Amino acid sequence: MNIQIQRQSLFLVLVSILLLWTRVESIQFDLESGHTKCIAEDIKSNSMTVGKYHIVNLNEGHPLPDSHKITVRVTSGYGNSYHNADNVNEGHFAFQAVEAGDYMACFFAADHKPSTTVTIDFDWKSGVAAKDWTSVAKKSSVELMEIELKKMFDTVQSIHDEMFYLREREEEMQQLNISTNSKMAWLSFLSLFVSLSVAGLQFWHLKSFFQKKKLI
Repeated sequence: MNIQIQRQSLFLVLVSILLLWTRVESIQFDLESGHTKCIAEDIKSNSMTVGKYHIVNLNEGHPLPDSHKITVRVTSGYGNSYHNADNVNEGHFAFQAVEAGDYMACFFAADHKPSTTVTIDFDWKSGVAAKDWTSVAKKSSVELMEIELKKMFDTVQSIHDEMFYLREREEEMQQLNISTNSKMAWLSFLSLFVSLSVAGLQFWHLKSFFQKKKLI
């Protein structure tokens, strides 16, 4: 049973890695002036991550209006800042994650009267997908087969790291379950003690009442 569960977990990890590897399309979203939109990305420690963004020009051939400016912040789950850009219409960032967890990319459009809406194109890649294989091929002058082998090696390495990461998370969850069960046991014992104490006090009170009334 455990072997089957491990195989299923490995299959899910492989599918997740391949999906992340093959995801090349960016996302687009609308942002109204005076509002903020944040996008989260779960990144492992020591993983490379790159992102680029720009405001989509819906009127091709014409410059963007002055009101089409955004402020961008990229922070880790611990509040550390990795990218800051104020009043821009495009930009990019790249860094190696020091901490594992959810990283947030927040986009803010300054308040403007009348209200305007901008469309933002955002591309965020991490791990194997963050590597620029075209540059690698140009710099190394390697053949296509060697490039594919490098991609496969990095993918396997990423799967290996992901398995260790999941194992660490599983151990953390087990410790959390043990701690929670221990606290629940103490809470149950305390509740039982309080209930017995209240029952004892009620019994003593009724006994004293009946003795005063000389009923017993």
